[in-house]
Amino acid sequence: MKDIIIRKATFDDKNALLVFEQGVIHAERPFNPTLKESDINYYDIDQMISSEDIELLVAESGGELIGSGYVRIENAKPYLKYTRYAYLGFMYVDPKYRGLGVNQKIIEGLKAWSASRGLTEFRLDVYQANEPAIRAYEKAGFTGILVQMRMEN
Repeated sequence: MKDIIIRKATFDDKNALLVFEQGVIHAERPFNPTLKESDINYYDIDQMISSEDIELLVAESGGELIGSGYVRIENAKPYLKYTRYAYLGFMYVDPKYRGLGVNQKIIEGLKAWSASRGLTEFRLDVYQANEPAIRAYEKAGFTGILVQMRMEN
């Protein structure tokens, strides 16, 4: 396998990022019955690329984009011991490259960007039933702290 490069996303990457976004939605749809059944989007990719408070990274191998992830600066609740934290999302790796440490490299890049802005708390959301994703995030050092619950009436 060719070397994997982690770099900041550019507007030239947008078409691939839109495909990755649909990959994320496809993977998450079985875990969330509240998602609309029609075509949906999660992200404003243009804003993510241009914002100073968001770092959108891509993984590239042999000139092909194979993964993505972003971090955005969030204000913490006033009762928490930190005032801001780094929220990670849009974590996607092309199925052909899964299990090769691509996600870990993306997370390391996001952590470095966050640390350069003084952030030490990292958070993300993952569906409770998405065991492969939970294992991947635990491998990266994350631990669960809260389960969000819902009901319909």
